[in-house]
Amino acid sequence: MPGRRHLLAAAAGLLAASRIGEARAQQRLASLYMFIPAGPGGGWDGLGRAIEQVARQGSLVGSFQFENVGGAGGSVGLPRFVGQRRGRPDALMVAGSIMVGATLTNKTPVGLKDVTPIARMTEEAGVVVVPASSEIKDLKGLLDALKANPGGTSIAGGSAGGTDHITLGLILKALGRSAKEGSYVAFAGGGPAQAAILGAQVKAGISGLSEFAEQIKSGRMRALATTGETRSDPAIPTLKESGIDVVMTNWRGVFAPPGIRPDARDKLVALITELHDLPAWKEMLKTRDWDDAFLTGDAFSAFLTEDVQKTEAVLKEIGLA
Repeated sequence: MPGRRHLLAAAAGLLAASRIGEARAQQRLASLYMFIPAGPGGGWDGLGRAIEQVARQGSLVGSFQFENVGGAGGSVGLPRFVGQRRGRPDALMVAGSIMVGATLTNKTPVGLKDVTPIARMTEEAGVVVVPASSEIKDLKGLLDALKANPGGTSIAGGSAGGTDHITLGLILKALGRSAKEGSYVAFAGGGPAQAAILGAQVKAGISGLSEFAEQIKSGRMRALATTGETRSDPAIPTLKESGIDVVMTNWRGVFAPPGIRPDARDKLVALITELHDLPAWKEMLKTRDWDDAFLTGDAFSAFLTEDVQKTEAVLKEIGLA
């Protein structure tokens, strides 16, 4: 009997070891360092946490380590990622169109050209909101205030030069005012911007729809318009259909450090591609109200080049660069 028990225990141990081996074989990476060049609670942080959740559920990555370094649309954190993670094949940074605008506006020496593009993940329309207690009841009320006194109508949003800032500049231009006249209050993350809006420290706010969705649904914020080509929410009109010919969306993606080997880059692309194909990721997109904008490889690199050129032209046109 002791011999039989030992044999059964040994067999069970081999089975367990085999299952652990299979689980590890499924994992693309044992661990992944995720760098968020913004404060907690914003869109970049949300994308990073969503990737973690789906990757863990799908047994693609064993463990995650997060670091948030906010400031200046990612311009503060980006050099840290480039300098400290150079050549590391187990690191990703979340960034997007806001960083493109911020690095151009701030004329920073380090930009997205200095990291390794992996994948564009999502695209999202913005939303213009006011606190529920505001005397501004609709978009016309806000537009009237901006046209009459843009400097006295403070608008909260992401970092200077980012998508939210550009949206305000384009709105002011459509109203016949200069973008330079706007009173834009920049925040390092969605959390601080929400607090300022809810506390009525500013007149209104602009950010991604998913960042303000809970506050809108709870009735604490009033949505005035979205910034996409078509309605993201059936109940919220677009700027364009409201007579302001402005369309602006915010893309987000992931980047590896500079100096990684081609095979390491391919492994990270494969990881993110496999994650993107999981049903759990499709459900995540639906839950977060994100549009799927998946793009990898040379196509993503070409998109980045074009986006930088277009953003620079817009920033110069509205006086922000």
